[in-house]
Amino acid sequence: MNLSNLQPAEGSVHRDGKRVGRGQGSGKGGTATRGHKGAKSRSGYSKKIGFEGGQMPLQRRVPKFGFNNINRKEYAGINLNKLQELVDKGVVTDTVDLDILVNNGVVKSNELVKILGGGELKAKLKISVHKFTASAKAAIEAAGGEAVSL
Repeated sequence: MNLSNLQPAEGSVHRDGKRVGRGQGSGKGGTATRGHKGAKSRSGYSKKIGFEGGQMPLQRRVPKFGFNNINRKEYAGINLNKLQELVDKGVVTDTVDLDILVNNGVVKSNELVKILGGGELKAKLKISVHKFTASAKAAIEAAGGEAVSL
């Protein structure tokens, strides 16, 4: 036994917490440590999220602008040069679909995919994804490939 592992005898310490509102003899009776009157002393009180003590809250002080369309579809963009890299590595030979892109970590399984026209595609590929830009579709067909929209 030394100073680093001293502890009180078993059963000598009570850590049950204070029992408030259990009569005057407890020392925590009457108002049960809630003070007198006001919303915080009542049962069922809960402060609103963002409440700043009556000061105008931040979410009301800051000006609002713009518009968020709840029906917007977000597409994961893939440039043609990324597809060409996959061909150069030998991952892709003739067809590109969602499974191949997901397995190689290019996109996530729940994402919608759009092929963009950035870069240059030399390989003849049959690509089937959700969307294509006009320039990407033209470049794929110019290389002898096929662009299939899902």
